[in-house]
Amino acid sequence: MDPLGGDQVEGRRAVLELLSAGRRRVRRIHVADGQDPSPQLDEIERLALGRRVPLETVPRARLDTEARTFAPQGVVAIAEPVRPVDLERLARPRGRPPFLLVVAGVTDPQNLGALLRSAAGAGVTGVVLARHRSAHLSPSVVKVAAGAVEHLAFALVGGIPTALHALQRAGLFTVGLAAEAGRSLYDLALDDEPVALVVGGEERGLPPLVRRRCDEVVAIPQRGGVASLNVAAAGTVACFEIARRRAAPRGPATPSR
Repeated sequence: MDPLGGDQVEGRRAVLELLSAGRRRVRRIHVADGQDPSPQLDEIERLALGRRVPLETVPRARLDTEARTFAPQGVVAIAEPVRPVDLERLARPRGRPPFLLVVAGVTDPQNLGALLRSAAGAGVTGVVLARHRSAHLSPSVVKVAAGAVEHLAFALVGGIPTALHALQRAGLFTVGLAAEAGRSLYDLALDDEPVALVVGGEERGLPPLVRRRCDEVVAIPQRGGVASLNVAAAGTVACFEIARRRAAPRGPATPSR
């Protein structure tokens, strides 16, 4: 099984979601001593007790040494890594048509974590990451995602262009996001159909081959002096716009392609 990460979870919200979701085994939790009373810490302790997860209060200095993020909020959990699934499984309908986020070259953990948090909030059903030259589920990504990792399925692929071809064969409409695209995201004809939103890296955006493989490439119209949104902000806007369209009442059928 390819390594994806996610085994070290830091931050109160992320650890709370890890325990609440119950999707993977939690091996142990360390909580720093001397913290002020907190409903989140109380709930973490309650859930850990109910799931028979060893929870130990340790000195703050020890917890800070164990932590791999700047501000672990006094809580570190060690769990089974997140297990990736096959791309074909992500493309399969489960109740309603799949809504995937395909990440092509995002390397900043903060950006990937923010993207995952937005994706989970918008109802994305699965995330596609490249095995190489991409951020994975490091402690920083998991902490910024604030629990979203526990509610998403992930596929690791050798190459994004090949993955897009496979998704298209499975019936998904692939939409690339690029600041310089001539068509607006808001003009895209999209209904409640299988869709994959493709976002590019921080500096170069969508790689040329990835862009060519997309069925459609759109931009987010902008006003004012800022040249472009960063990938996390742009991905958030696009995720929620697609979610809005998928939730809208159906009108007369309109072709998407």
